[in-house]
Amino acid sequence: MGAEQAVWLAWSQIPGVGPVLIQRLQQRFGSLSEAWFAPPEALKTVAGIGQQTLEEIQSFRSKTDPEALFQQHSQTNPHFWTAADSSYPRILLEISDPPALLYYRGKVDLKENQGLNRMIAMVGTREPSDYGRRWTHRIATVLARNGFTVVSGLAEGIDTQAHISSLEAGGRTIAVVGTGVDLVYPPRNKFLYEKILQQGLVLSEYPAQTQPERSHFPRRNRIIAGLCRAVLVMEAPSKSGALITAHLANDYGRDVYILPGSLDNHRAIGCLKLINRGAQVILGEGHLLELLGTIPQLDQPPPRPDLAPDLATVLASLTQLTQDLSQSSVPFDLIVQTCGLDPGTASSALMQLELLGLINQLPGMRYQPL
Repeated sequence: MGAEQAVWLAWSQIPGVGPVLIQRLQQRFGSLSEAWFAPPEALKTVAGIGQQTLEEIQSFRSKTDPEALFQQHSQTNPHFWTAADSSYPRILLEISDPPALLYYRGKVDLKENQGLNRMIAMVGTREPSDYGRRWTHRIATVLARNGFTVVSGLAEGIDTQAHISSLEAGGRTIAVVGTGVDLVYPPRNKFLYEKILQQGLVLSEYPAQTQPERSHFPRRNRIIAGLCRAVLVMEAPSKSGALITAHLANDYGRDVYILPGSLDNHRAIGCLKLINRGAQVILGEGHLLELLGTIPQLDQPPPRPDLAPDLATVLASLTQLTQDLSQSSVPFDLIVQTCGLDPGTASSALMQLELLGLINQLPGMRYQPL
């Protein structure tokens, strides 16, 4: 699986090869590793690969070692999942164009990634009315107190209010950004960004030091919609990025809920149009919780088999380290230091755990729990 993850990274770096084409390659060849070594004649059978794209692929493959690329990329981007990782958010894999790579900073909650803790998006205008801001606060607060993770985009206005209110209520929040996760945009949200790192997560499909560009934010919106079981549009004019998120959510089969507004408020016209097209209306906190309670849970992962003591010790140490360090994988040396076993015993246990399908070995002698 380590090799497969390196190949996912490699494919994602090829000009003209985006998330949809990567999905087609995986479906056509069964794995991206098989696609990496496929002859040009076979690649040309994949929809979307024309002569120019094929030449880009051939050129990139001829000069690229995926594992070396993985090691180099990890130097400046230490925390990211590929869609081949077991820790990659399961619910994102349901959409047609999941990001091949997902970078993160902050506190990882694997239950969120497994779909066991439900995530709800809250989006809206950057210039909300007092009404929109007040109800965003009320709903984010009740969601946080009822165990939902609030997801938004760290933009000014509704996004900022949703993040702040969920944090103040003691809940988790996730900010999906259109820059690298190491940058703060808008800059005035620097303090909020730092708070989210302590109590939640910042996600992006863009690598470190990626600057904000207009085209990034509509692409970012698909991740917000894809991560969540439902999207709440709190206040949005007729031209708003929040409407893009709502339409994507509908395309992905997510529920869309709307805070109703007044015809006299231009900031609410987009919301009213969504209601007219069939989106569900939020009639209060209790009503929303009832609606969200009808969303079915994702199937839970199958139970793990009983393990020998050494295997159980190593697996428990590995899982605890990934949670404490907010990393998806941990180096061998750190596992040995933590589990209290000698290196030979720990190495044997890791090999058996991998054979059982409970962990992955990644390049650089790093290990990842499944």
